[in-house]
Amino acid sequence: MSSTNAKFKININEGIIEIEGNQIFVDKHLDRLESILKEAIHQAMLTRVNEKALAKNSSITVQQNDIEDDKNVHRSSSKPSPIKHPSKASPTVFPIPVDLKPNENKVGLREFYSEKIPLNHYEKTAVFVYYLTKFNNLSDIRFGEILSCYEEVNEKKPSITDIVKNSIRYKGWLEQGTHKFSTRLTV
Repeated sequence: MSSTNAKFKININEGIIEIEGNQIFVDKHLDRLESILKEAIHQAMLTRVNEKALAKNSSITVQQNDIEDDKNVHRSSSKPSPIKHPSKASPTVFPIPVDLKPNENKVGLREFYSEKIPLNHYEKTAVFVYYLTKFNNLSDIRFGEILSCYEEVNEKKPSITDIVKNSIRYKGWLEQGTHKFSTRLTV
Protein backbone atom coordinates (compact mmCIF):
# COMPACT_ATOMS: atom_id res chain seq x y z
CA MET A 1 0.00 0.00 0.00
CA SER A 2 1.59 3.21 -1.09
CA SER A 3 0.47 6.48 0.40
CA THR A 4 0.58 9.54 -1.77
CA ASN A 5 1.78 12.83 -0.38
CA ALA A 6 -0.82 15.54 -0.37
CA LYS A 7 -0.75 19.22 0.37
CA PHE A 8 -3.62 21.58 1.09
CA LYS A 9 -3.11 25.34 1.39
CA ILE A 10 -5.50 28.26 1.90
CA ASN A 11 -4.33 31.86 1.79
CA ILE A 12 -7.18 34.12 2.87
CA ASN A 13 -5.29 37.37 2.74
CA GLU A 14 -2.21 35.83 4.40
CA GLY A 15 -4.14 33.98 7.13
CA ILE A 16 -2.47 30.87 5.74
CA ILE A 17 -3.70 27.38 6.63
CA GLU A 18 -1.41 24.66 5.33
CA ILE A 19 -1.71 20.90 5.77
CA GLU A 20 0.91 18.59 4.30
CA GLY A 21 1.46 14.86 4.63
CA ASN A 22 0.15 11.58 3.31
CA GLN A 23 -3.34 11.49 1.77
CA ILE A 24 -5.02 9.89 4.80
CA PHE A 25 -3.48 12.42 7.18
CA VAL A 26 -4.54 15.39 5.04
CA ASP A 27 -8.08 14.04 4.54
CA LYS A 28 -8.52 13.50 8.29
CA HIS A 29 -7.44 17.05 9.11
CA LEU A 30 -9.49 18.56 6.29
CA ASP A 31 -12.61 16.96 7.78
CA ARG A 32 -11.81 18.52 11.16
CA LEU A 33 -11.05 21.87 9.54
CA GLU A 34 -14.35 21.75 7.67
CA SER A 35 -16.34 21.28 10.87
CA ILE A 36 -14.42 24.09 12.60
CA LEU A 37 -15.03 26.45 9.67
CA LYS A 38 -18.74 25.58 9.53
CA GLU A 39 -19.11 26.43 13.23
CA ALA A 40 -17.15 29.68 12.78
CA ILE A 41 -19.31 30.68 9.81
CA HIS A 42 -22.48 29.86 11.76
CA GLN A 43 -21.33 32.00 14.71
CA ALA A 44 -20.35 34.86 12.37
CA MET A 45 -23.76 34.74 10.70
CA LEU A 46 -25.55 34.84 14.08
CA THR A 47 -23.42 37.79 15.12
CA ARG A 48 -24.10 39.58 11.84
CA VAL A 49 -27.89 39.04 12.13
CA ASN A 50 -27.89 40.36 15.70
CA GLU A 51 -25.76 43.36 14.70
CA LYS A 52 -28.05 44.17 11.77
CA ALA A 53 -31.10 43.99 14.02
CA LEU A 54 -29.43 46.27 16.52
CA ALA A 55 -28.27 48.77 13.89
CA LYS A 56 -31.67 48.78 12.19
CA ASN A 57 -33.74 49.25 15.33
CA SER A 58 -31.49 51.18 17.68
CA SER A 59 -29.28 54.22 17.71
CA ILE A 60 -26.64 52.38 19.73
CA THR A 61 -23.50 51.71 17.76
CA VAL A 62 -21.99 48.27 17.94
CA GLN A 63 -18.26 47.85 17.91
CA GLN A 64 -17.06 44.59 16.43
CA ASN A 65 -14.35 42.59 18.10
CA ASP A 66 -11.06 42.52 16.27
CA ILE A 67 -10.53 39.27 14.46
CA GLU A 68 -7.06 37.90 14.40
CA ASP A 69 -5.94 37.91 10.75
CA ASP A 70 -2.56 36.28 11.05
CA LYS A 71 -3.14 32.60 11.76
CA ASN A 72 -0.66 30.15 10.46
CA VAL A 73 -1.27 26.46 10.97
CA HIS A 74 1.30 24.04 9.58
CA ARG A 75 0.78 20.30 9.79
CA SER A 76 3.40 17.76 8.76
CA SER A 77 3.27 13.98 8.65
CA SER A 78 6.17 13.60 11.08
CA LYS A 79 4.56 15.27 14.14
CA PRO A 80 0.83 15.73 13.89
CA SER A 81 -0.29 18.00 16.69
CA PRO A 82 -3.87 17.90 17.92
CA ILE A 83 -6.27 20.44 16.49
CA LYS A 84 -7.65 22.74 19.15
CA HIS A 85 -11.31 23.53 18.78
CA PRO A 86 -12.48 27.02 19.62
CA SER A 87 -14.30 27.27 22.92
CA LYS A 88 -18.03 27.67 22.54
CA ALA A 89 -18.95 31.15 23.67
CA SER A 90 -22.43 32.17 24.71
CA PRO A 91 -24.25 33.83 21.85
CA THR A 92 -24.71 37.55 22.17
CA VAL A 93 -28.37 38.52 22.10
CA PHE A 94 -29.34 42.13 21.47
CA PRO A 95 -32.62 43.82 22.39
CA ILE A 96 -35.26 43.76 19.66
CA PRO A 97 -37.70 46.69 19.71
CA VAL A 98 -41.26 45.75 20.54
CA ASP A 99 -44.34 47.83 21.40
CA LEU A 100 -44.50 48.00 25.19
CA LYS A 101 -46.31 51.32 25.61
CA PRO A 102 -49.92 51.60 26.75
CA ASN A 103 -52.71 52.45 24.33
CA GLU A 104 -56.52 52.23 24.30
CA ASN A 105 -56.37 48.44 23.75
CA LYS A 106 -53.75 47.41 26.28
CA VAL A 107 -51.97 48.30 29.47
CA GLY A 108 -48.30 49.27 29.25
CA LEU A 109 -45.57 46.89 30.36
CA ARG A 110 -44.40 49.15 33.20
CA GLU A 111 -47.85 49.21 34.79
CA PHE A 112 -48.38 45.47 34.25
CA TYR A 113 -44.93 44.71 35.68
CA SER A 114 -45.49 46.86 38.79
CA GLU A 115 -48.76 44.99 39.50
CA LYS A 116 -47.10 41.56 39.34
CA ILE A 117 -43.99 42.34 41.42
CA PRO A 118 -41.75 39.47 40.22
CA LEU A 119 -38.95 38.60 42.65
CA ASN A 120 -36.27 36.99 40.47
CA HIS A 121 -35.18 36.75 36.83
CA TYR A 122 -37.21 33.59 36.24
CA GLU A 123 -40.39 35.30 37.37
CA LYS A 124 -39.53 38.50 35.51
CA THR A 125 -38.93 36.59 32.28
CA ALA A 126 -42.20 34.69 32.70
CA VAL A 127 -44.05 37.98 33.26
CA PHE A 128 -42.48 39.48 30.13
CA VAL A 129 -43.30 36.44 28.00
CA TYR A 130 -46.87 36.46 29.34
CA TYR A 131 -47.24 40.17 28.56
CA LEU A 132 -45.88 39.80 25.02
CA THR A 133 -48.10 36.76 24.40
CA LYS A 134 -51.36 38.16 25.80
CA PHE A 135 -51.09 41.88 25.02
CA ASN A 136 -48.96 41.91 21.86
CA ASN A 137 -50.46 38.69 20.45
CA LEU A 138 -47.07 37.06 19.83
CA SER A 139 -46.85 33.28 19.99
CA ASP A 140 -43.07 32.90 19.78
CA ILE A 141 -41.16 35.39 21.90
CA ARG A 142 -37.59 36.06 20.76
CA PHE A 143 -34.92 36.50 23.42
CA GLY A 144 -34.18 40.01 22.15
CA GLU A 145 -37.81 41.03 22.80
CA ILE A 146 -37.46 39.84 26.40
CA LEU A 147 -34.31 41.98 26.76
CA SER A 148 -36.30 44.99 25.49
CA CYS A 149 -38.76 44.35 28.32
CA TYR A 150 -35.93 44.45 30.86
CA GLU A 151 -34.85 47.80 29.41
CA GLU A 152 -38.41 49.16 29.49
CA VAL A 153 -38.79 48.50 33.22
CA ASN A 154 -35.20 49.59 33.97
CA GLU A 155 -34.08 46.22 35.33
CA LYS A 156 -30.62 44.74 35.01
CA LYS A 157 -30.49 42.33 32.06
CA PRO A 158 -29.46 38.75 32.87
CA SER A 159 -27.94 36.15 30.59
CA ILE A 160 -31.27 35.59 28.89
CA THR A 161 -30.27 32.33 27.23
CA ASP A 162 -29.43 30.82 30.63
CA ILE A 163 -32.59 32.16 32.29
CA VAL A 164 -34.85 30.80 29.54
CA LYS A 165 -32.99 27.47 29.41
CA ASN A 166 -33.29 27.04 33.18
CA SER A 167 -36.94 28.16 33.18
CA ILE A 168 -37.68 25.47 30.61
CA ARG A 169 -35.72 22.81 32.46
CA TYR A 170 -36.54 23.52 36.11
CA LYS A 171 -39.62 25.75 36.34
CA GLY A 172 -41.72 24.47 33.44
CA TRP A 173 -43.24 27.89 32.80
CA LEU A 174 -41.68 28.23 29.34
CA GLU A 175 -40.91 25.92 26.44
CA GLN A 176 -38.61 26.12 23.44
CA GLY A 177 -40.04 28.20 20.60
CA THR A 178 -39.99 27.33 16.92
CA HIS A 179 -36.77 29.31 16.39
CA LYS A 180 -33.43 28.80 18.10
CA PHE A 181 -33.57 31.90 20.26
CA SER A 182 -37.28 32.01 21.03
CA THR A 183 -39.62 30.71 23.72
CA ARG A 184 -43.33 30.54 24.54
CA LEU A 185 -45.57 30.01 27.56
CA THR A 186 -46.57 26.52 28.58
CA VAL A 187 -49.77 27.65 30.29
